[in-house]
Formats: sequence, C-alpha cells, structure tokens
Amino acid sequence: MRLSTFIVAVVEDDRSMLESLEGLLGAAGYEVLVYLSGEEFLSSGRLQDVNCLITDIGLPGMDGIELLRLMRHRRADLMTIAITARQEPHVLKAALDAGALQVFLKPLESSDLLMAIAPTL
Repeated sequence: MRLSTFIVAVVEDDRSMLESLEGLLGAAGYEVLVYLSGEEFLSSGRLQDVNCLITDIGLPGMDGIELLRLMRHRRADLMTIAITARQEPHVLKAALDAGALQVFLKPLESSDLLMAIAPTL
C-alpha cells in the first residue's frame, strides 16, 4: 500500500491537539480526516475508507472507549490507537481491552506515534 493512500482518522475534541495531529500526520504523508467527536466520525460515511483510527479517550458524548468497542465490532481489521491525558492504570487497561493496539499518554511523542503507524505500511 502506498503511503499516500493510507488514511488516518483522528477523533479529538481539543481543537489545538486535533490540528497538531493533523499537521504531524499530514507532514508524514498520510491522508488525515479529523473529527471532534465519535459521533461525527461515525456519521461521516468514511468508516470503510480509514486504515487507522486515533481517538482520544476523554471525548464528550461517546467516549473513546465506547468508540473503540464499536470499531472492534464494525471494523475488526481497523488499526486503532488511543490517546489520553489520564494515567490511571484502569483507564489504560480499558482502552486496550476495548481494542486499542496501543495507548499513548499526552503530551505525545510524535516519533512514537508515527512509529506505531509506520509498521503497517
């Protein structure tokens, strides 16, 4: 798969973080779709186009854990990554149990996030 066809969806309610991730991933050559909520992502009609989902855990409405669980049932093949500012072990475990392949703590290390996505290419 060519890098330019690899689509990453980012679900993050913090606009500055969303813009930062969009810039980082775009500069790395990925096509990036950004959403402020899980509901917005699900209603976008792009679920089948996405190769990787990066979601914040602490979202208003449907939280990231619920979104991860939904993805496990709707798109079991989808690479999912969770990000969070919360460091409690039960939160991190919940994200992994819900289907996240990895959980990254904020502030993110850009290189770690890019390395987590790169091996899939």
